[in-house]
Amino acid sequence: MSQTPEPTTTAPQSLEIPGVTLNNGVTIPQLGFGVFQVPPAETQRIVEDALEAGYRHIDTAAAYRNEEGVGAAIAASGIPRKELFITTKLRNGEQGSAAEAFENSRKALGLDVIDLYLIHWPVPSQGLFTEAWRTMEALYVEGNIRAIGVSNFLEDHLDTLLAKAGIVPAVNQVELHPTFQQSVLAEKSRSHGIAVEAYSPLGQGADLNAQAVTALAEDRGATPAQIILAWHLAAGTIVIPKSADSARMRENLAAASISLSAADVESINALEAGTRVGADPAVAAFSQF
Repeated sequence: MSQTPEPTTTAPQSLEIPGVTLNNGVTIPQLGFGVFQVPPAETQRIVEDALEAGYRHIDTAAAYRNEEGVGAAIAASGIPRKELFITTKLRNGEQGSAAEAFENSRKALGLDVIDLYLIHWPVPSQGLFTEAWRTMEALYVEGNIRAIGVSNFLEDHLDTLLAKAGIVPAVNQVELHPTFQQSVLAEKSRSHGIAVEAYSPLGQGADLNAQAVTALAEDRGATPAQIILAWHLAAGTIVIPKSADSARMRENLAAASISLSAADVESINALEAGTRVGADPAVAAFSQF
């Protein structure tokens, strides 16, 4: 078995990260940095490292309990606010009090305006996500949020929301990786002008050893992670990998410099196995407290 080659590409400071223009004209960096499961005590250091590596899009959530660390890193970085794109999310147990929850997140992050605010999970058993959306629409109209969207919304959740929404979501952030592509959901989202954003973009590491991925990595002198991230970028998907290691952060960011052919993309598309690694949004009902 061939070993994974040492990466030959790290992210130069001058690397230009592509942007995706959302349905309201706001541009989001297509390759961002996620802080899911980053311990609160380590968040500031790790996010500072990510910003130093060149990331300008940081994705957090109230449920991660590390918004304060993200905010501290932003403040310490000295990077102009207009150069940063910050996403956070509404906790499931606060769908009935979204205005207060938003204010708590804004204070924790130390920001006047949040770039993207998402309903974290639909939790259909609560029947509250349309109420939460109306509140978010008001916050958006008032200028407190630059774009609003959803996360983990399946087709029927989108149908329910769109039937009552005054504003179409800008983003649907979902689990998406080579062995779990959710192509029907992605197509439906895009058909409504909703950008698709992938979390767990590497299948929490499970997809890195796929033969199609390792073969392309060896051929390109890249890492398997870079190949998968390049596959996401080629599809127009927004992607938010996570790493606590600064060298790996740079390697992941360098995926923006890798171009895949149509045949390369198809070889990874063929890995679809319907293998979800996270919770199922159809039944997930945790409060996140």
